[in-house]
Amino acid sequence: MLQCLFFSADCSSSSACESSASRSDGETSMREPVEISLRSWRFIGQALERNHHGEALQTPSHSMEETDPARRICEGRMLKLFGALVLLGLALACIASWVLDSYDTAWHPKRSVQHPTVGDGGGGRSPPFPSGELANIFWFIQVSDIHISRFHDPRRIPDFEKFCTDTIKVIQPDLVLATGDLTDAKTESKVGSLQHEVEWQAYHNILKRSRVMERTRWIDIRGNHDAFNIISLDSINNYYRKYSANQKVGSFHYVHKKPFGNYSFVCADATLNPGPKRPYNFFGILNQTQMDLLDTFRVESLKSNQSIWFGHYTTSTVVSPAPGLRDVMRSAVAYLCGHLHTLGGLMPVLHSRHPQGTLELELGDWMDNRRYRVLALDHDLLSFSDLRFEQWPAVLITNPKDAQYLHPGVEPLGRIRRSTHIRILAFSEAPITAVQLSVDGKPLGNCHSAGGPLYVLLWDPSRYLTGLHTIRVNVKDSAGRASVREQHFTLQDELTPSFGFAQSFVLLTDHYILARVAFVLTIVLNVGLLMAFRFLQVPSGRGLTSQACMSLHLVSTMDSFYYSLLLFNLCTALGPWFVGELIDGHSGACFAFGVFVDGHFLEGSLTYVIGVVQLLFFNMPLTCYLCWSLHHRCRGNTFRSHFLRPGCRLRTLAIHLIMLLLLTWQVHSCFFLLQTYGLIAFFLSPVRTWALGLSLLLIYRAWTGPAPPLRDKSKSATPS
Repeated sequence: MLQCLFFSADCSSSSACESSASRSDGETSMREPVEISLRSWRFIGQALERNHHGEALQTPSHSMEETDPARRICEGRMLKLFGALVLLGLALACIASWVLDSYDTAWHPKRSVQHPTVGDGGGGRSPPFPSGELANIFWFIQVSDIHISRFHDPRRIPDFEKFCTDTIKVIQPDLVLATGDLTDAKTESKVGSLQHEVEWQAYHNILKRSRVMERTRWIDIRGNHDAFNIISLDSINNYYRKYSANQKVGSFHYVHKKPFGNYSFVCADATLNPGPKRPYNFFGILNQTQMDLLDTFRVESLKSNQSIWFGHYTTSTVVSPAPGLRDVMRSAVAYLCGHLHTLGGLMPVLHSRHPQGTLELELGDWMDNRRYRVLALDHDLLSFSDLRFEQWPAVLITNPKDAQYLHPGVEPLGRIRRSTHIRILAFSEAPITAVQLSVDGKPLGNCHSAGGPLYVLLWDPSRYLTGLHTIRVNVKDSAGRASVREQHFTLQDELTPSFGFAQSFVLLTDHYILARVAFVLTIVLNVGLLMAFRFLQVPSGRGLTSQACMSLHLVSTMDSFYYSLLLFNLCTALGPWFVGELIDGHSGACFAFGVFVDGHFLEGSLTYVIGVVQLLFFNMPLTCYLCWSLHHRCRGNTFRSHFLRPGCRLRTLAIHLIMLLLLTWQVHSCFFLLQTYGLIAFFLSPVRTWALGLSLLLIYRAWTGPAPPLRDKSKSATPS
C-alpha cells in the first residue's frame, strides 16, 4: 500500500530532476561515441604493433578474474532464491493438503463413527425393508428465522399464519421444529435492538388462531434475536418464556415414540446469557457445563433408532470447549439449523458433512425467502426436501435416498438394496393426479398410492448395484400444477459424493478461531512495523520501496505520530473499545477478547472479526496516509502545492478520496455506536469516537505542522 502511495509522491521528485537529467544525458550521449572510437583505435594500434614484433595477442586476464566473483555471487543468489521457492512450494503443498483433508466431506469409514442404529441388524441386513405399504415412516417440518416484525414486511405475519393453517394441514407432520429467531427484535431503523412484546404476542396469536398445536407437536427454540437485550433468563423482557409454545430455556432431549421405534431430538441451545444488544451475540457460546449436559443427551440417544440434533446457530458460529460441538453430536444422523439466511442469497444451499459423518443442514430463512423443510425418516433412513411457501406439489423421495446425504455410520443403508419399492411423498392442496418416475432417463411407470401422501412403484435394485444413478419424479395435481424432483442415488458401498468447498468452509470452519488468528497477526504486523522502523537505520534511495521505508522511519521517529499510532493500535488490541449500556440498564465494556456486562464475561468471537475490519480499513490506512503526507512535506510540498504537480493530480486526488471514505466509514461506526448503545458509549469509545478525533488531529498536523527533516542516518556520521 505504501509503495502505491509513494509512486505518486515520486512524480514530484522525478519532474524536479527532469531538466537537469536531460542536459546531463545529452552531454554524455555526445561524448561517448568519441571516447569509444579513440579507445578502439588505440587498442587496434597496440595489437598491430604486438603482432609485428611476434607477440601473441592476449586478452587481459584481470578482466576474467573480475567477472568470476560477480558470477559466483549471482549464482549464489540464484541458488538461495531457488531454495526459498522450493521451501515455499513445500509449505504451500502442506497447507493445501491440510485444507483439502479438512474440508473433504466424502464418507471416510476409518475416521467416522460407526454406530449401528437400534434394530438395523447390522447395516440394514434384517427387515423391515422399504415396501409398498405405508409403514415404518414418519415426517416432520423445520422452519427457521421467522423474524416476526412490527415494522417491516407486512406480509410476513399473514403468510406465516397461512403456513401454520394451510401448509401444516396439507402435510400433517408429526412435529414442527422452529429453530430460532422467532421475532425480529429490532428498532424501526434496523440499527438498535429491543424486545417488542407486540411481536411476541403476534407470534403467540398465530399459534392460537391456527390451532397448529392441536394438529402437531410444535417445538420452538430461541435464536440470537430472541435473546437481544436480555440480562437473564428470568428477566421480564424474556418474552420467550411467556409466549412460545415450548417455553423450555436451554438444551433438552425429546424422544418421539412410534410403534416401530423411538427417535431422539436433541436441542443444542447456544444463545447467550446474558444476551447483549446486536451485533455481539451473532456467535453462540456453550460452556463446559452445557457441553456435559449435551454429552449426557448423546448417551441417552444411543438407545433410540435415530437421533437428530437441532439448534439455531451453525456449528461454525458456536464457541465451545474442546473437543467441540461437532464431536459431541457425532452419533447423530444430522444437525438442523438456520441463522445464516443463505448469506444474503450467496449460498442458497448450505449443507455439509462433519468429519465424524454427521450431516449439517442449514435452512434458508422464512423472513425474506419463505423457506421451510420437509424431512422424513423412512425405515430409519433420513431424507429431506427444502421447499418454498405455496409452491405445490411438494415432493420428497425417501427410497432410494439421495447419495450425497448418506450416512453409512448410523443409517441402515442395506435396506435400500433389499427394498421392493421406490417410495415418494407427494403433498398438494389439490388431489395428486400423476406421479411419473424415471431412472437414468428411462421411464419406469406411474407410481400408485400406498395410503396418505405415500406413492410407490415396484423396482429391482439389483440393476443399479454399481455406480451413480439419477432418479427423476414428475408430480402433477388436479389444479394443473407440476413439480419435478431429481436426485442421484447409489447402492455401491463407499461411493458418497462430497459437498462443495465453499459450503464446507462456511459450515465446518470455526470462524472465531480464524478471526482470532487474523486479529493477532494484523496487530503484530501493524505495531511491529512502527516499533521496528523507529530503531532501524534506513538508507535513502529513489525506489518506491526505499521511499516507503524512509517514510515509515520518519513517522516512527516523530514522537507525536509514533506514540499516538502506537497507543491507538494497542488500545484496539487490549483496551476497551467502548464502555456503556450493553443491555438496557446494565453497563459493561467491550474488548477485542470479549464482553463484560453486569459481572458476566462473554468470550470474544465476533469482536475479533470487527477488530480485523477496524485494523485493515482504518488503523493501517491511517498509518499509510500519514506516511505519504509527511513524505510530501519533506519534499517541500504543502497541502495546496502538492495538487499542482503535473501528471499526478488524479492519483493524488484518489488517495485523498480513499482516506475521506475511510473517515466517513469511521463516522458511521460512531453513529451506529450511538444508536445501539447510547450516549455514554459514544463518548467513552477510544476505538471509535476518540480514534476519529485523533486521526483528524494527526492529519491536520501532518499537513500544517513544521516540515519534518528527511534524515539519512547512513550519511550523518562526521569525520573526527
